[in-house]
Amino acid sequence: MQQNRWTLNGKKAVVTGGSKGIGQAIVEEFVSLGADVLAVARKEADLLPLKHRFPDQVHILVADVSTEDGRGALVQYVQENWGTLDMLINNVGTNIRKPTTSYTPEEFDFILNTNLRSAFELCRLLHPMLQQATQGNVINITSVAGLIHVRTGSVYGMTKAALVQLTRNLAAEWAPDGIRVNAVAPWYISTPLAETVLQNPEFYDAVISRTPMRQIGKPEDVSAAVAFLCMPAASYITGQCLAVDGGFTINGFHPM
Repeated sequence: MQQNRWTLNGKKAVVTGGSKGIGQAIVEEFVSLGADVLAVARKEADLLPLKHRFPDQVHILVADVSTEDGRGALVQYVQENWGTLDMLINNVGTNIRKPTTSYTPEEFDFILNTNLRSAFELCRLLHPMLQQATQGNVINITSVAGLIHVRTGSVYGMTKAALVQLTRNLAAEWAPDGIRVNAVAPWYISTPLAETVLQNPEFYDAVISRTPMRQIGKPEDVSAAVAFLCMPAASYITGQCLAVDGGFTINGFHPM
């Protein structure tokens, strides 16, 4: 049996949106498993605490990956400092909640560029370095909003659904290159982005009532799933979307 199937020791990872919430938890999880991590975010002040806590394993880059310049800076960093890449975690995301007929073209582009275009372009740009790894891994952080209808707005939902399909396409296309591609779809997780709506007691109760496990998820629930999918132990898994949702997406109508 292959040794060290449950470790990421010596691996190199990029985590976009790596300074807060789920992204921060992924960085911390990877570090605990022995990986070196490049955490990418738009604000240096948000990244510095991670660098101070893990000075040897965490590298930071201030870049907006929704822009061509930001993506270029990320790719240049990986090329110049590592040369190869084991794991790309497309985690960065944003949302504007409003009715479909109320979105402006600028808002549509903002959500699309942040949630979808960033992942698509980084996959393409970093493909050569992922291919050079022993086994490259891409994990796209999508959402249950990309699987079913939830009240997040249609633009957010469509970008997350597109990430699921991108995962399937790349998994099949890049399997001969030794690159596995999977997705993780969280439900409501205790993050700064989610807390803005979960502070509403009625909304919170509605979320809990539809979640069989009757609790809000934690960032480490998601980071554990991401880490597993990147491990050698998961080496035969590709093209999948794993919902981390307390049972939400399989919950039907319960009259009792």
